[in-house]
Amino acid sequence: MIPEWQLPPGVDRGLWNYLHANEMVAGYDEQMRESPLARADIAFCERSFTPPGRLLDLGCGTGRLCAHFAAKGFDCVGVDLSEEMLAKARTNVPPASFLQANLVELTELPDQSFDSAACLFSTLGMVRGAGNRAKVMANAFRVLKPGGRFVLHVHNRFFGGLGWKRVAGQRLRTLLGRARAGEITMPQAYGGAPLTLHHFTHAGAVGGLEAAGFIVRESSAIGLDGRAARGARVYGWLLLAERPLTPAAPA
Repeated sequence: MIPEWQLPPGVDRGLWNYLHANEMVAGYDEQMRESPLARADIAFCERSFTPPGRLLDLGCGTGRLCAHFAAKGFDCVGVDLSEEMLAKARTNVPPASFLQANLVELTELPDQSFDSAACLFSTLGMVRGAGNRAKVMANAFRVLKPGGRFVLHVHNRFFGGLGWKRVAGQRLRTLLGRARAGEITMPQAYGGAPLTLHHFTHAGAVGGLEAAGFIVRESSAIGLDGRAARGARVYGWLLLAERPLTPAAPA
């Protein structure tokens, strides 16, 4: 087992265990096929990405987004930290390229080399630490060409399905500006250490994209069933951001 001090930036023990759980990888494709959220984010990306072009999937898993868009003529590259996931992705989507890398660092990809990018299924929320999540968004901005589009999915920290006690606690921690506001820890479904997932406010997600340099073009609030939702039924958001054609003027 890898020691704590060797875990990659943005990765804790729970996430490491999750990424390397053979049972999770074996059932991942079926889980995605049955998920209304997976269908919703594919549909959102369909509306957001204009072919032809190079598409980068940050946290690609077993390659579901690459499979969909490679079939439409996109030149797809998937990045994931889990070699177990990538092994299956390479089998699932032979035309695509796959890279094992940490989204926090991502030095392997050159600047302005993609037309479109995505970070779906709350992958950003799995990254530990606000500074590390900011680096992921900065990397997405860096690798996109001017005018390039980025689709991000995040979970809502005030989703009613979390339970009123948990939501009330999150509202209080958010109001007080606590460091762990938005952090929700749950038992590991596949064994190992508990998994902590960061849940966002809408303003926080939009603000993070804007801080990276993006212009947010569209926001879609979705429920657990993948349909449009409001209030406490909002499970999360799909956000469309764009890298400006010209650099922002110095402040």
